[in-house]
Amino acid sequence: MTPRARGARRTLPDPANSRGGAYDDGTRRTEILQTAATLIASSGLRTSLQEIADAAGILPGSLYHHFESKEAILVELVRRYYADLDRIGEIAHEKLDKSDSRSAADKIVELGSAIARCAVEHRAALQMSFYEAPNANPELVELLQNPPTAVQQAMLQTLRAGRWSGFIRSDIDLPTLADRICQTMMHVGLDIIRHTAGADETAIVLCHIMLYGLASRPLSDEELDRSSAFATAEAAIKTWADESDADANDKAAHVRAVARAEFGRKGYEVTTIRDIASAAGLGTGTVYRLIGSKDELLGSIMESFGVKAGGGFASVLRTDATAAEKLDALSWVNINALDQFPDEWKIQLAWMRQSPPDTPNPGLAFTMRLRQLKTLLSEGIQAGDIRIEGAPSLAMLSRCVMDILWMPENIVRAQGTRAALIISRDTVVRGAANR
Repeated sequence: MTPRARGARRTLPDPANSRGGAYDDGTRRTEILQTAATLIASSGLRTSLQEIADAAGILPGSLYHHFESKEAILVELVRRYYADLDRIGEIAHEKLDKSDSRSAADKIVELGSAIARCAVEHRAALQMSFYEAPNANPELVELLQNPPTAVQQAMLQTLRAGRWSGFIRSDIDLPTLADRICQTMMHVGLDIIRHTAGADETAIVLCHIMLYGLASRPLSDEELDRSSAFATAEAAIKTWADESDADANDKAAHVRAVARAEFGRKGYEVTTIRDIASAAGLGTGTVYRLIGSKDELLGSIMESFGVKAGGGFASVLRTDATAAEKLDALSWVNINALDQFPDEWKIQLAWMRQSPPDTPNPGLAFTMRLRQLKTLLSEGIQAGDIRIEGAPSLAMLSRCVMDILWMPENIVRAQGTRAALIISRDTVVRGAANR
């Protein structure tokens, strides 16, 4: 999460009258916003003003009495999401200043659950926050470039209090851990991760994984580096050849490269063939002749990524390593996939962020990977290699593990792949808490 620009303080709603993002003041304006949020959360940013007006039961002309444009609706949705995050952060800060006999774990889970509920409440704004602004509206661009920081600072202070009490390990970088936990809690707003579970229920499972780890015993870096699963992951990663040596005169390859960057930057659904043609310096008709439809273009871009990253995933699962060692190696595959194929990674996550996804899975076969993880976790629990607090259902645990195996991009970029791997081990395998 990037620090927000210095400036005027955001106006926060009264916590007594606003819980978890409830902004229902009974006005027509709020009703329109809630309708727009529901449509965008399910259909994405391609949702039109006409569709919003129809769903709200008003004429488009009447909608303009409340919002001058679709961009004005998007700005307001993001503002309310950010205000809720700020409010959650300030409430958490206030609680830290008061006497509280609860455990450090309870305080971390409480704050994580509040973030998760906020993300579910503001699913439309959450989706927007993952991309660059979908248009050149300066107000929306500035908002998305400057997300709030109060909630992450509150998580950091909560973790520091946990370290002072002896709960959080002394060798973990707390700002990175706070960032990791906050981003993971926001992912609870993605229907494909939460599925049918409640926000609090999902947040508790994710917090327990990050705090206590999935391995039944704390595994050292040396042990994990020596595992057959990690060696297999390393071998698979070395086979990922750089495709940048493609023929510079190959126009189709050029279009794919441009489209890959555009899809990753703006999102698949709002990027048009015209956008790609303009960025590639070609005519729209030429792009259609070279690559066909937008769906065909997406398929051709993601096929290679799916074969490489998915192949590494499958190879690791075939080893004779323990379940905990395999999870560690799968995280290493994902970290390197993010590092080497950043645009494909963004496209893959963009697919996961649609709720529900309305296009075929473009890269890693999500359903198949989920089934494989479910089997791995089941075998690991039976063998005693994996343990999890709270005994969630295997289906729910699998979805949570699927999400947490991906390290946030900003952490990989800022700290490098090896450091990101250690953070993954401290939040997936070993856990951040002292055992």
